[in-house]
Amino acid sequence: MKIDVLTLFPAMFAGPLDESIIKRARADGLLELQIHNLRDYAHDRHKTVDDRPFGGGPGMLLKPEPIFEAVDALAGESARVVLLSPSGRRFTQTIAHELAHVKHLLLVTGHYEGFDERVRAHLADDELSIGDYVLTNGALPAMVLIDAVVRLIPGVLGDEESALQESFTTGLLEYPQYTRPAEFRGMKVPEVLLSGNHAEIAKWRSHEARLRTKERRPDLLR
Repeated sequence: MKIDVLTLFPAMFAGPLDESIIKRARADGLLELQIHNLRDYAHDRHKTVDDRPFGGGPGMLLKPEPIFEAVDALAGESARVVLLSPSGRRFTQTIAHELAHVKHLLLVTGHYEGFDERVRAHLADDELSIGDYVLTNGALPAMVLIDAVVRLIPGVLGDEESALQESFTTGLLEYPQYTRPAEFRGMKVPEVLLSGNHAEIAKWRSHEARLRTKERRPDLLR
């Protein structure tokens, strides 16, 4: 997979995307990741990428010209252009699975009061938000999306089965899990998990996943 990120803050991406699973995916050739500075596509002396909104109002908007030019330069025919914005549809595990099969993602991160509407209407294929809150800019949401998507690319995780049993993949939260020792400070692992009866273990896990979801995220059951 190829991922390009267009941002005003390239330095924010140094570190988080050079560790752990993302680092391994890049080293193994499963991920080609490049970070691009939006100001490189502004041609005035001050590298201006924002301006005041028509009609008045607080803050500044990202101008359309540098974003359109950047996308023209970076997006091939197969690229999916995604805006990271609080007004986008909420990013979910289902969307992460969908994006993991896209050959080329171009992530455009917002800042200030957001984008000129022509960017949304005529350039973006999708607009995503990682939650119902507002951050300083779209760099962190882009990193969250990259992490969630890349780990689902075939070959990235050491155990492909683990991704199939995680929270949200089946529509439920994941069941409780335990490891050794079987008893710790008087707290015991449920006997069924020590029984070796795989049918009963599967039944217990299914019940516990549904119970946990009902208690913590009843909206998922609806």
